[in-house]
Amino acid sequence: MTLDTGDGADPISEISAIEISEVHANRHLSVVANEFEELFDAVEEQWQDRALCAQTDPEAFFPEKGGSTREAKRICQGCEVKAECLEYALHNDERFGIWGGLSERERRRLKRGII
Repeated sequence: MTLDTGDGADPISEISAIEISEVHANRHLSVVANEFEELFDAVEEQWQDRALCAQTDPEAFFPEKGGSTREAKRICQGCEVKAECLEYALHNDERFGIWGGLSERERRRLKRGII
């Protein structure tokens, strides 16, 4: 079955090879982007599962204003995913808590190049 455009031509046969290539390329890019996002999310979750803070009281990592950060930073020092944690916090602009062994103020300074 063909679509009648009134001029007797089959519109499917009029699609150029370039247009077909563009459609395939766009579909391929969409699939690749989705696969990359799924892989990134899986890797991101993996480091969080290995974090020492996931096995401790979260309140230590989100102290009240003026509260001590010492315990959280001590735990971070022995954590195998400290670097990934800090990278995550910097990339996602985390404004609260201890991430990668640094407070929010210390992360701001790091971003500005002071630390």
